[in-house]
Amino acid sequence: MQQRALGRTSRSVSAIGLGTWQLGADWGDVSEADAEAVLAASADAGVTLFDTADVYGDGRSESIIGRFLAARPGHEITVATKMGRRVPQEPENYTPENFRAWTDRSRANLGVDTLDLVQLHCPPSEVIDDDATYDALDALVAAGAIAAYGVSVETTAQALSAISRPNVTNVQIIFNPFRLKPLDEVLPAAAEAGVAIFARVPLASGLLSGKYSESTTFAADDHRSYNRHGEAFDRGETFSGVDYEVGLAAASELAAALPDGVSLPAATLAWIASQRGVTSVIPGARNVRQAEGNAAAGDLLDGGFDVAAFDAVVREVYDRRLREAIHPLW
Repeated sequence: MQQRALGRTSRSVSAIGLGTWQLGADWGDVSEADAEAVLAASADAGVTLFDTADVYGDGRSESIIGRFLAARPGHEITVATKMGRRVPQEPENYTPENFRAWTDRSRANLGVDTLDLVQLHCPPSEVIDDDATYDALDALVAAGAIAAYGVSVETTAQALSAISRPNVTNVQIIFNPFRLKPLDEVLPAAAEAGVAIFARVPLASGLLSGKYSESTTFAADDHRSYNRHGEAFDRGETFSGVDYEVGLAAASELAAALPDGVSLPAATLAWIASQRGVTSVIPGARNVRQAEGNAAAGDLLDGGFDVAAFDAVVREVYDRRLREAIHPLW
């Protein structure tokens, strides 16, 4: 597994990381035993980045990760958590006092004195643009509560604002074959500034798994059932904001362009990780098979897969099927 520099820190993280929203909530039931098995399979495959948040299962994801890592001394895994969604997403709630309370809670959940990396969890643009935000985060670093900080964003404009800040370690943004806008400015700006990019929702909530059809159904507590039109949070977080049927057709075209032996999810993860400016891709996994498959996509980065040929197909399909509806929105 390739290991890459984590922005301006002295840490390195794997090119394929692990997103752990699934281990907390909103993706149907995942038992604690299954969650621990996913973490173990990922770590054993060379994954050294676990991405979580304080609201994933109201701290369940953080707590499971904390117990898992406590049993693996010397693990060299970076845990990137997120904060800011325990209250309404209003600028007045992003205060130094709340920052301290949220980080203290995450430290307790993860069982650590200092958090490796804390990301603001898709805050309003006013928060991302405010000098006071970074003053408060710098104070947490100085106090030893966090080692580094970044910002998870919804839009490319928010990403560019965060990248311009001198102490931002990373920006997390949705980037996949159904969401190409970050290629225009965000990835080049991040590479120039030395800011890490974590690509989230890389498989478009499973649309790019190649396993869904028009008859596929999802559990009632799965956001792919209740947030298709942004009923609960930004609709771009579900299927990358792509209409489900359109996404199925686009995914089918991408899969048909691949050589035998290369799956659509593996090709997608490798394609994302190969883009200049991307530090790590953070797919989720609900079981060991998915975790191992995600990590194995890293093997394609070392040869045997024509990334350039797939890139051409990705761009053509996006331009023809998705650009008009998706590009202006985020």
